[in-house]
Amino acid sequence: MRFYQACLGGDLVLVRLGDTPMKDGFPAEKHDRITYAHLKSNLIEFSATDWLHPTQEPKQGNTTALYITGSTPVELRAVFDRLSNGANTEFFVELKQMPFGLYGHFTDRYGVGWFFRGA
Repeated sequence: MRFYQACLGGDLVLVRLGDTPMKDGFPAEKHDRITYAHLKSNLIEFSATDWLHPTQEPKQGNTTALYITGSTPVELRAVFDRLSNGANTEFFVELKQMPFGLYGHFTDRYGVGWFFRGA
């Protein structure tokens, strides 16, 4: 993300696992993982993560995810429901309020990871 910031400019926010309430559920060696990164400039807004479920091993295809950020819960819910039709249920996280805002996650029927975030 620092590379993208150097290329695109803007303000970068990195949230590490160790800075979240989830840290107590994971070993200390995983606390440096980025659970959420957000880059915003006048030209772009970009979010990313390197988070994998603790039982998953990194392999090509599962180390990338797409973020959808919505301004209203109704807006996010409609997109979440459409995209999650046929989603893998193993790591499904229903759209709900979390300590950092509205959040949901799933892997769609094509193997693409989707993260949803709202205010």
